[in-house]
Amino acid sequence: MNDGIAARYAGSYLRLSLIRAYVPDMGNKPVSHDHALASHLRTLREDRGLTLQELAARSGVSRATMSRIENGEVSPTAETLGRLATAFALPVSQLLAPMEQRFPALVRHADQSVWRDPEKGFSRRVVSPPSGQLELEIIECTIEPHQSISYDQPAIPNHEHHLVLVAGALSLTVDGVRHELRAGDCVRYRLCGPSCFETGRHTARYIIALA
Repeated sequence: MNDGIAARYAGSYLRLSLIRAYVPDMGNKPVSHDHALASHLRTLREDRGLTLQELAARSGVSRATMSRIENGEVSPTAETLGRLATAFALPVSQLLAPMEQRFPALVRHADQSVWRDPEKGFSRRVVSPPSGQLELEIIECTIEPHQSISYDQPAIPNHEHHLVLVAGALSLTVDGVRHELRAGDCVRYRLCGPSCFETGRHTARYIIALA
């Protein structure tokens, strides 16, 4: 390799290194998944006859951020999804995937939908198939250490939740009442106001049944 080619190669490598340093890690999610979510959120808004500005006013998510989400430029955080769920009056799982009228009796682990928020170290697995015909939904969540995820209000007020902590420790505050959970603990509540999920030194993994 002559000196000119070597110099060009080094320059290209340096530019690529700088791009990697300044572009945020999106959790190695497939691009198609982001665009599928963006398209679904846009369809939900348009089906309700809402403009971006009207949805921004309802949700508290800025119009500019909503535009970037719908264009697949950024992925929403867990808290942003919570605000949009409230604005649409839909469970978060129905924001992540359209409801299915027909669904299989058996859902393999590999086929369950998983959504991740790398910024909060949060992952959300929909264990149950998404369907408007079902009265119960089961969600498995994981939050990495030293994280705090807050929701201003529930998507569906007075929604009954049963939360079982499978591993780790979790501080859960519901409507101003704080619960310190350890592995195996279960807390039942009806969500009417704000809620907050906080972790300390350990990762928390829990299952929520929504009735």
